[in-house]
Amino acid sequence: MSLDQLNWKILKCLQSNSRQSNAEIGRQVGISSPAVSERIKKMEDLGIIQNYHTTVSPFEVGYQLKALITIRAFMGMLKPFLEKVKSFDEVINCYRITGNENIVMEVVLKNQKHLELFIDQLIVYGETKTQIVLSHVIKHNPVKPLK
Repeated sequence: MSLDQLNWKILKCLQSNSRQSNAEIGRQVGISSPAVSERIKKMEDLGIIQNYHTTVSPFEVGYQLKALITIRAFMGMLKPFLEKVKSFDEVINCYRITGNENIVMEVVLKNQKHLELFIDQLIVYGETKTQIVLSHVIKHNPVKPLK
């Protein structure tokens, strides 16, 4: 399926607010609610639309720190880490990356002591580097059409 301008308009609407109704999206893009529904269903079936989710503010639910932690895995420790990381409640995003480090994680933590204890769990897998997030410059920027 090739994404035409209408599909991109629908995706833009959904990326800004996935809870809006098909009727509201239809009004914004100029087609009927059933036509919006049909296009959304096709994009879901093809894996273009993968998920709908709620974003929770970690700070509003009690976390005081957000950090990015990179790991340069020790020889033979990358695969064990890739299994272990799935069990860490602190990790909200984890990426396997290229470059000097193997992993970058976005984590939420209660405080500095929690950060220290979390890093203590990681150092058996490799060398870590931690950056504390001060603020978001761009947050959930929508995917846009290729030019």
